[in-house]
Amino acid sequence: MKANQKKALLIISLVALTATRTDAFSQKPGIDFGKTVSSQKIFMQSKEKDKTIRWINVNTDPGTWTLRKDILVCSGKPIGVMRSELQYENFILHIEWKHIEPGGNSGVFVWSNASPPENTRLPDGVEVQMLELDWVNLNKRDGVTPPVAYVHGELFGVGGVKTVPDNPRGTRSMSFENRCKGRGEWNTYDVVCVDGVIKLSVNGKFVNGINRSTQKKGYLCLESEGAEIHFRNIKIIELPSGITSPEQVAPVIK
Repeated sequence: MKANQKKALLIISLVALTATRTDAFSQKPGIDFGKTVSSQKIFMQSKEKDKTIRWINVNTDPGTWTLRKDILVCSGKPIGVMRSELQYENFILHIEWKHIEPGGNSGVFVWSNASPPENTRLPDGVEVQMLELDWVNLNKRDGVTPPVAYVHGELFGVGGVKTVPDNPRGTRSMSFENRCKGRGEWNTYDVVCVDGVIKLSVNGKFVNGINRSTQKKGYLCLESEGAEIHFRNIKIIELPSGITSPEQVAPVIK
């Protein structure tokens, strides 16, 4: 069996396993929004207490992120991110989101250094794009409408991080099928990140991916980029580590 086939089978097996463990998740209010479940709990049924994800503001304002019951609201202003307290290497991320404004722009960065330069305010890593469907209509250039696939979960390396796209649109990977919903409707992303490979499920179907990411361990970052967006049910399952060299790990923030 070829290496790529083995990797695909591993990802499918991990997704199938987690589908039987929905009872492992719960949410807590406050900055510890969402929950992480250790791989020990998944594979060994450990009774170890679950750890929560702590989100830390990087370069946004105190009022950029607020909780309304179980919904995390991002105002979109200023442009910037907040990051997870810990780094993650191999994991499955579940996140639900909806845009409120036409043409809204946001995303989640994985394997990020969470250290944005001043000129861009956004960090490196692999971005999992979250755009409102009208973005393409509101961002025409010289009368040309961008490809509609742009708003259905594109994946791409940023800040010097390189990736190989499954379905190339230049250096980016666009989804094979358009599945995102418009403003006011909840979208569900399941993001499987294993050994430099990412597979993205949009609203219940795997439609996009990248491989050979040059950065394979880092922080999660939620993006504020000009428009209000809501998040809920942010959940992460950590998976066993792989073979990752020091050069493939984002610097630890102290």
